[in-house]
Amino acid sequence: MDQASVRYIVHDVEAAVAFYRDLLGFEVEMHPGPGFAALARGPLRLLLNAPGGPGGAAQPTPDGRTPEPGGWCRFQLTVSDLEAEVERLTDAGGRFRNEIVTGRGGSQVLLEDPSGNAIELFQPAAG
Repeated sequence: MDQASVRYIVHDVEAAVAFYRDLLGFEVEMHPGPGFAALARGPLRLLLNAPGGPGGAAQPTPDGRTPEPGGWCRFQLTVSDLEAEVERLTDAGGRFRNEIVTGRGGSQVLLEDPSGNAIELFQPAAG
């Protein structure tokens, strides 16, 4: 395999591109039309599709299920100061599914993109 990517179905590709680019530091690799964009942050490649668009990723399956935004699958972004990130993103209008949760491995919180897809922000435990 040459590359691995994560695909999210989003209600509004333009809003999702702005969110990931402006708030989370992704770079736009490709944005050929209103229904699709490819972004990257380091080795993470994120593909954004509008539901029902012309591409195969957004088409219904043979049993009638349709791709939709807002599931529980997520990717994780490691941050050095989780509380500061939560404050910065809250000030910018970010929505969170929960409060910061701390366990033995570190602390995490679930941020939502404009379509309700989850992004886990994670700060490893010290030591």
